This record gives sequence, structure tokens and C-alpha cells, in this order.
Amino acid sequence: LFILGANPVYTAPADLDFAERMNRVRLRVHLGQYADETAQLCHWHLPESHFLEAWSDGRAPDGTVTIMQPLIAPLYETRSAHEVLAALLGQAERPGYEIVREYWRRQFEAGRVGGASDFETFWRMALHEGMVPGTSLPPVSVSVQWEAIAAELAKRPAHAPEGIEIVFRPDPTVWDGRFANNGWLQELPKPLTKLTWDNAALIAPTLAERLGVKNGDVVELRRGDRRVLAPVWILPGQAAETVTVSLGYGRWRAGRVGSHVGFNAYRLRTSGAPWFEVGIEIRRTDRRHELVSTQDHHSMEGRHLVRVATLDEYQKNPRFAQELGHDPPPDLTLYPEHRYDGYSWGMVIDLNACIGCNACVIACQAENNIPVVGKREVKIGREMHWIRIDRYFEGRDLERPDIYHQPVLCMHCDHAPCEVVCPTGATVHSREGLNQMTYNRCVGTRYCSNNCPYKVRRFNFRLYADWATETLKMQRNPDVTVRSRGVMEKCTYCVQRINAARIEAKKQDRAIRDGEVVTACQQACPTEAIVFGNLNDLESRVARWKAHPLNYGILTELNTRPRTTYLARLRNPNPEVVALLEERTS
Repeated sequence: LFILGANPVYTAPADLDFAERMNRVRLRVHLGQYADETAQLCHWHLPESHFLEAWSDGRAPDGTVTIMQPLIAPLYETRSAHEVLAALLGQAERPGYEIVREYWRRQFEAGRVGGASDFETFWRMALHEGMVPGTSLPPVSVSVQWEAIAAELAKRPAHAPEGIEIVFRPDPTVWDGRFANNGWLQELPKPLTKLTWDNAALIAPTLAERLGVKNGDVVELRRGDRRVLAPVWILPGQAAETVTVSLGYGRWRAGRVGSHVGFNAYRLRTSGAPWFEVGIEIRRTDRRHELVSTQDHHSMEGRHLVRVATLDEYQKNPRFAQELGHDPPPDLTLYPEHRYDGYSWGMVIDLNACIGCNACVIACQAENNIPVVGKREVKIGREMHWIRIDRYFEGRDLERPDIYHQPVLCMHCDHAPCEVVCPTGATVHSREGLNQMTYNRCVGTRYCSNNCPYKVRRFNFRLYADWATETLKMQRNPDVTVRSRGVMEKCTYCVQRINAARIEAKKQDRAIRDGEVVTACQQACPTEAIVFGNLNDLESRVARWKAHPLNYGILTELNTRPRTTYLARLRNPNPEVVALLEERTS
């Protein structure tokens, strides 16, 4: 039995008893990146190359083929699945490059792909363009078969089965468990619960009240003769008679970071109902488990932070967002005025587009060498993420609240409260509007953090950065300093990218173009909710967004004059749906 790149001892449905059945096989070989739960029960474990180290190919949803090229040579003596299969066919020394290239040579010679007069030209074009031309699948016309749907619905019972439903979901960060040993993802707060380093059984407030449990209470989830112990987390908006559990936790051979974290929901998952089933039993226990959520860290609630209106309200009053706050007049300040004649950098975040996915948080962490601190440190508010995404529930109905996400990072205030209290001049304002940190001046007084109303500064209470592990040295961005214990840090507007664009523009004797500087968070955002650029360029995208009536800053009544602002959220609810919800609520 050869198992290539999978971990079925951990992920297989519980009713299959995969581990016990696999042990009957006389020869068991596992190919994987980790010596995981499946590798433990195999006779041989073969180290697998990471997909960024291997040649391969793949198809997009529309069928378009791409040739996957490695970014680096394998760091260790590893092999890809292609190379292992070639070895089984008697071609042990054949590299992945030749395997992939020869396959597409045969496809070209058979006429299944084209776009070039000879194979060498075709191959170079495919590598250069990132795709193989002419491989998209033809569109298929489909129609809804209403009669078949009606027949299927008629087979179902008239009333839904009674009992509590359990729903299995891949975790938002570690997915099905394959990323459990990644410290970045373990420490990344979940989009809705903001939990880190754990999973939990998510239940509705009404169900929690009926069971008499609160956040962190451990319950027994029983499904037939299978049971697990899980801490509960009460989540507004959760369906009343439903328990949602995340897969990917409770591993026992994930690695130094991911082992023995959370509970294993796979123990309740069967092949007959892999994603949901009604009839789960919940029993309260006397145990407690400490869950850590970052939502209440650095709280700014009680102010008009997320500003929301319906489309009708916006059309009647386009400047509602500004009216919800107060901007002091320009001359009401003790700060000397400074004119930014060259570049003047700023950012706008569109709350209509933000979905709270955390891609910007991880991109920032990768770009700026932000360390992992661990659950104990996160518990006492010492997480180091330069961007946090605050999540807010709004409404009186806990079953159907409105949910809003707001990324919060350093505002790079023109009147920065942090700068005037630093005794060593470690945080200063640049002539282009950036609030900058000089790390070797910082002596760790933390006055700047205490004086920051946005609570976006992060202090290295300990030596969080690992300076010894060689592979981590390779992972870091060489353009960004790795900070030590006793140093304050925060968002820099990716100043290293600004400088790279400045150098390139200077070599060509021109100004930096709009869109040439793209911050890491902006680059990673899947909905393009973040825009960055030169405010002095009135034709730039960021300047146009700043001039939009929906644009507003938070805590501007403090006269901080933030350079990071937001576009207010607009809603356009269907009146019939609103009326139906109000009728159900009443």
C-alpha cells in the first residue's frame, strides 16, 4: 500500500477503522511532508517535496492547464509524487522536470495541444505565460430539471427530523489539519470567533442558555457510540439547534507546533454523513478549557467605528459618514503645520468589500517578519500582528445579527500622539507622512503604545523571534529588520516597498506612478478592499477614494488626522426579506 501525500489515519471517517485495517497490509509506504499519524503506522516514510519545490501541472476550474514550476530547489533530500511513481516503474533517477516535460511532449505530438510550430517553442511559451493555450474546456449548456428536483423533495419527510444537528467544517486557518503545524495559522484569529490556538463547538445563545453553559465549558458530544469532549463557544448568528465543529485539530503527530492542540472532530465524522447529521447528543460536564479570543483585546468600542447606512439613507444624506464623527478645524492644534510637497502616502479601506478573511494579516506577517508568540502570550494581549480585524455584531436579535469586519492598523497620524511622548525619538514622522520606527533607538518605555488611541503598536515582551533555526532565516524578508526583545513595532506602510519603487523610478528619472507601490496587505486582499498611494496625486485611486463622501476616519475627534481612512458600509436590503424577518422576530 502506497499512500501519497495523504493522512487517512487522521482524516478518514471514523466508521472505516482505517488504522486497524491498514495494519493488516504487509507492506505500507507513506509519502508526506511530515512524519504524521499515517507515517507512524507505515513501514517506510518517504519525505515529500513541497509543491513550491517540485515540477507538476494543474487545471483551473475552467480546465486551463498551468505548468507548475518550483520556486526553489528542494531544501532536503525529498521527492515529489511524480518521482516516486516513476521509481516504481523502474525510472528511479528520473527528475520531475523530465517527467512533466515528456508528458506534455506526447500531448503536443498527439495534437491535443498547440499554439506553436514546434514543441520547444510550445514549452517555453507555456512556462513564460503560465498556462497551456487551448486547454480550457468547452462550455456546457445546462438546464434545471424541476421535475427531478420535485421528485427528490417528495421522498423526504414532511417535517425535519427532531434533535440537534452537527455540522462539520474545515477550519478557516488549518483547513483539514494539513496546516496544523504552521504557527502563523494557529495564531491567526478565526474570522467570526477570533479564537486562536484552538477549535470549539459553536452553539447559539439560545442553546447555550438551555444547556446552562458559557464560553469555555466542556461538553460531551455523542454520536452513537462515538464521543468527544469539546469546549463550547457561543456565537450570535449560529443556527439555534445546530452545533458546528471545525476539523483539523486534535492531532497527535502534527509536529512541535500542531500536536495536542484542540479536539479531534473527525472521531464523530462517518462516511454516511461526512458533513452534517441530525441527532447529536450534548451533555454538559464539570470541566473547563481555556479559550483565547482576541476580539476584546485593544478594544475601541463605544465610538462610531464602523459606519453603516442603507442605500436609501445614503441617497438622502451622502455625507452621513462624516456626520457620525467630528473633525476639529485645521487650526485647532498645537502642532506646527507641515506641508508635504513631494509624496504624501495614505490608505483607504473599503468596508463594503472587506469580508474579514485575514489574508491581509498573514501577508503582513510574512512580509514584515512578524513572530509567533504562542497561546499563553496571546491570552494576555501580547499578539504581534500589525493588522487586526475587529469583528462587530449589530442588532437586537442574537439569532440574526448583522456582522461587520474592520481592519485596523497604524493610522500614520499627521498629529501622532505616539511621537511626542517617545523620550528617545524612536518614533518620528517622515517628510512623506509616514510614522516611522527606528528600532535601535527604542528602549522599551511603551509610552507610545499607551498614548496610541488605536492600540496598533506591538511590543516584544520576550525574544519572540527565532534567530537560530536555519530554515526560518531563509523564510524571512531580508529588506525588513528582525526585531529583538524590548522593542516596539507596528505597521510601516511597507516602507521597504516604497523605497524599492523610489529606486526604480529614480533609475528611470521619473516619479513613482500610481499603483506602483502595493503594500503586502493590499496585494493579498482578494476583494481589493485596500488602496494605497500618493495623496498629492489627485488622479490617483487613493486620492479619489479620499474625496468620496463615504470616506471617514476613526477617532478623528482626537485631532490625530489619520492617513488611514475607511469607506462606510452600504446595505441594500430587500424590503420583503426585512418584513419577513421582522414578522418572525415578533
